[in-house]
Amino acid sequence: MERRTIGAAALEVGAVGLGCMPMSWAYSTSQQDGESSLRTVHAALDRGSTLLDTADMYGPFTNELLLGRVLKERREDAFVATKCGLLVGEQHIVANGRPGYVRRACDASLRRLQTDVIDLYQLHRADPEVPVEETWGAMAELVRVGKVRALGLSAMAARADRRGGARIHETTLRLLNRVQQVFPVSSVQAELSVWSREALERLLPWCASRGVGFLAAMPLGNGYLTGTLTTGGGFEPDDVRARHPRFTGEMMAANQPVVAGLRRVALRHGEATPAQVALAWLLTRGRQVVPVPGTKKERWAVENAASAGLRLTAEDLSEIDALPPAQGSWD
Repeated sequence: MERRTIGAAALEVGAVGLGCMPMSWAYSTSQQDGESSLRTVHAALDRGSTLLDTADMYGPFTNELLLGRVLKERREDAFVATKCGLLVGEQHIVANGRPGYVRRACDASLRRLQTDVIDLYQLHRADPEVPVEETWGAMAELVRVGKVRALGLSAMAARADRRGGARIHETTLRLLNRVQQVFPVSSVQAELSVWSREALERLLPWCASRGVGFLAAMPLGNGYLTGTLTTGGGFEPDDVRARHPRFTGEMMAANQPVVAGLRRVALRHGEATPAQVALAWLLTRGRQVVPVPGTKKERWAVENAASAGLRLTAEDLSEIDALPPAQGSWD
């Protein structure tokens, strides 16, 4: 697989990563299976998807434990990206950016992941009660002592910006400019896909101008852009899509033209799928972009990895760019 670099440290990863969250969190608990997920991670690594994206809150903790079983055998094959800064309660999630907590969280992640170093340590969400410079400074100290190789920021405030009337990613850009004064930002993780393109406006250019990697989260629209979801089919109660406005039967039907457009492009490339076209489109957005599609199934991990070899034509790109924007609020 093609390799891409993240940040000033030029950390190399496969062009398409693997989002590990669905294996342990947020999607259909009844379909989660540890052994199947292990096979999925191995299949991704075998095909060059080296970036494994996780977080201590996924599970919580069980996703890192799962990856630790793989890393114990294949640490040299993987690029480990995990996150800190969010605590999970029974009915709520709260931010914690206190320096002491960050240090303890890192040590705990290292133990669960069965590794001596985290390649990319990301701040999941800034704590409104703690100056972000203090949180970032504690994370930078982890780099200096050798527990972490590079730091990233997860852009979690985009939807809050929408509700507050600010320009999209305004909060994230302010945070980035502040923490960049403390220690270099190597990556930003934010939603970017064919049907959610807001990051193209200001956030991606910020990264490109500074040599910062961009990890495209939800690159397949939480599964919608794969074309495999049944309109009106419903989701299990614990599945995050059961509460998302874009996944009502009405909105899924209304957004079918987006999937239909991806399918038309895929048909011009033989055995390609809509998901592969959506990922290949992201890879054309810049050399710093690394899509991180999440899955718990080996079949989809293999398909996603193969998208790195799909070369879209100018005609393909024009047709994708002309697709209608997604209907329905994402908040």
